[in-house]
Amino acid sequence: MEDIPIPSMPPLVFAPLLNAGVVVYSVEFIVLAVLLICSALISGSEVAFFTLSPQQLEACRTCDSPAERAIADLLRNPKKMLATVLILNNLVNVGIVTLSTYMMISAIGSGSPDAVLATSILTLVVTFFIVFFGEVVPKVYANQRSLPFAKFTAQGMLLMSKLVSPLSWLLMQMSSLVEKRIERRGYQATIDEINQALELTTTGGTTEEEREILRGIVNFGTIAVKQIMQPRLDITAVEANMGFAKLLHFINEAGYSRLPVYNETVDRIEGLLYIKDLLPHLNAPADFDWQHLIRREIFFVPENKKIDQLMKDFQSRRVHMAIVVDEYGGTSGLITLEDIIEEIIGDINDEFDTHDAQYRQIDANTYSFEGKTSIGDFCKIVGADPALFTEVRGEGETLAGLMLELFARMPRAGERKRFHHFMFTILALDKKRIKTVRVTLKKPEVAPRELPNEEQKNAGR
Repeated sequence: MEDIPIPSMPPLVFAPLLNAGVVVYSVEFIVLAVLLICSALISGSEVAFFTLSPQQLEACRTCDSPAERAIADLLRNPKKMLATVLILNNLVNVGIVTLSTYMMISAIGSGSPDAVLATSILTLVVTFFIVFFGEVVPKVYANQRSLPFAKFTAQGMLLMSKLVSPLSWLLMQMSSLVEKRIERRGYQATIDEINQALELTTTGGTTEEEREILRGIVNFGTIAVKQIMQPRLDITAVEANMGFAKLLHFINEAGYSRLPVYNETVDRIEGLLYIKDLLPHLNAPADFDWQHLIRREIFFVPENKKIDQLMKDFQSRRVHMAIVVDEYGGTSGLITLEDIIEEIIGDINDEFDTHDAQYRQIDANTYSFEGKTSIGDFCKIVGADPALFTEVRGEGETLAGLMLELFARMPRAGERKRFHHFMFTILALDKKRIKTVRVTLKKPEVAPRELPNEEQKNAGR
């Protein structure tokens, strides 16, 4: 068989075709670059628009600039704006992938044995360009210069929002349908996480007093009545059969504006006596029947009630005091509105308060506390985490109760107990309760120093 000669391409015909191929590829590369720039502008717009401050948005609403008015118009419906961004971003990115794949197939042919390898390499390259130049770089820039970036893209985004309005409406309807079908679950942050966030965000110009108030607000809903109430032994109450002259003397010594009234025992509270009700009767005879002034409406609350709920009850009932009862119905303590407020803003003392300090600082690392000091107040004073004592405190809410849990018995004067970096020494007690405890702060790695015999003798006095 004779070979049939193939006529060669004339140079004058080949040159225009070669030039046409170069032009096509140049146009395709230009289109790819434009699509990548559009992807960057759309991605940056998402960050720029949604990171504008309320002050910047208010300025845009009142400004006559077309760009700022476009920003205000777009953010009147944030869901539609977000849908527009997602639609445009996906359309542009799909366009980049499709065009780059078409260019690769045109260059090497669809039946080439290297097509699989070339497609894999192309996928990695295109993904890098889209993520880095179309997502990361513009979003970082837009986050730092949100308002200028939003002004630059606002009018274009407003136009595109109108063009893709049917698609964005359909996307929002489908999103609403999914939200109705699926239960929405918010992020459940623990109190510890909120406290950690508080510590991280208040390191600037926030004072220690302001930080204490913020901590009080965060922990407000976790505090039980039992933790801040006045315990039963510290309740100042009036016996119902007390004579009028003795009552006046008792009120003058107590210095309170309202007092519980009990019959025989504090477990049988009959009502509250408001001192203002006695003012018109100060000159009454000694046999004056003051018992008819007792207000019989008593508010009893359980020990485990949270103080945020109790605060609402105080507001709805218009009362300032409640009697705390235990599981058997006996009087466990007393709590007032002032006790609750003090958990947020700290101690409230007026010119009539004669409250003695519950602790005394001896030196930088040594304190003397009354046994009735609450564990919460103790931790605030020494700068300790209340969670440190959660496992060992048992049902106790005071420093004396903590000592009973640590010793597992009634300790003797002068006895010591080491717990973490605290050294507790019993200074004074009676048959029923621990009155005074000395607390020494030690470094965890330092072994506790044994007190000399003479010091133990002095501590027990």
